Amino acid sequence: MKVTVDTNFLISSTQWNYSVAHKLLIKFIEQEVKIFTTKDILDEFEKVLERDFKYDKTSSNNLIEKIISFVHLVEPKDKVDVIKDDPDDNIIIECALESNSEFIITYDKHLLNIKENKGIKIITPEIARNILE
Repeated sequence: MKVTVDTNFLISSTQWNYSVAHKLLIKFIEQEVKIFTTKDILDEFEKVLERDFKYDKTSSNNLIEKIISFVHLVEPKDKVDVIKDDPDDNIIIECALESNSEFIITYDKHLLNIKENKGIKIITPEIARNILE
């Protein structure tokens, strides 16, 4: 299975040990699910850690290094303009397309509202957990 994860999944899975996203991330790693992200997504993740969770630069970099140890980084070649309400979310779709992901795992309402793009299903961690079980 190939999945693309976005910033809010990364936040939920790394900041709250009992969250569904955290438990799902552990299952992904144990079951050798291929997890994809991009440098842009990780940059956004870093900004959120520092702004909202008061991480210093060293702590956020250490966490990103851990994430890089189990995700596959891709560099999307093609740009898309699918999410009109929040164009920044298009980077998630670009990552999923570049990696041939089957799923985008997110809590983002703009992404969830489109449900699917070019055969890639956009689902919450809760739905992904049910698929894995």
